[in-house]
Amino acid sequence: MKEFFIAGNWKMNNTFSNSKELFIAINDNISNINKNDLTKVKIVICPNFISIYHITIEANGTPIYVGAQNCYSELKGAFTGEVSANMLKSVGCKYCIVGHSERRTIFNESNNFINKKVQILLENDIIPILCIGETLEQRKSSNTFNILKEQLDNCLKDIITDDLTKIVIAYEPVWAIGTGISATISEIEEAHNWLRQYLIANYSEDVANNIYILYGGSLTENNADEILSIKNVNGGLIGGASLDADKFLSIIHTAINKSKE
Repeated sequence: MKEFFIAGNWKMNNTFSNSKELFIAINDNISNINKNDLTKVKIVICPNFISIYHITIEANGTPIYVGAQNCYSELKGAFTGEVSANMLKSVGCKYCIVGHSERRTIFNESNNFINKKVQILLENDIIPILCIGETLEQRKSSNTFNILKEQLDNCLKDIITDDLTKIVIAYEPVWAIGTGISATISEIEEAHNWLRQYLIANYSEDVANNIYILYGGSLTENNADEILSIKNVNGGLIGGASLDADKFLSIIHTAINKSKE
């Protein structure tokens, strides 16, 4: 898989006007990139909910796709404060992050709940970016792969094979989220190799080789070249660095260059 997938998760940052300014800064620079080079990388931006509609309008006709940071497991009802998959679809959302470590740890979201979100997104033609990963305590107790297996077994439950290849998987070691600490190259390689082998063993090699596996643990403009060189790393889910147009663009350029190697 030579095409890379670079997604920016803006999290709970940026006012409406700040989001607009940041998107324009990113898009203006992307428009200067050779069109053939842009076929080498899929670019997704996930702003906050209040900015999504405007960003999808701005992104129309550009190579940038727009995603959401979360959704609810039902399409409608008395769920005050929640946003449904069909609402996201109605404003042009193409992707949605689910299972992010912050949703799991702060809001206590379970694998079964995340599985419902994955299914309802697929039913509404939105591609889930499914996040999985272990805590520092789980890694120290040599429990990483048991945790990853449990998360995948439950989050992908009842997903048919045809839909599986639409899903993007993001490995994010929880202890490396927002800390500025990235896992070592060997730790990232080991986890991504395990994930690819899991998909091969549980589905097929063809399916496994057509699923993006992103790294989502403090990937920055400084370590992008090294991390994107790792086998079975097909891109990144970028947090802090995606809030800076220059840093995010640097990662995109790195991905384009790596795709040519």
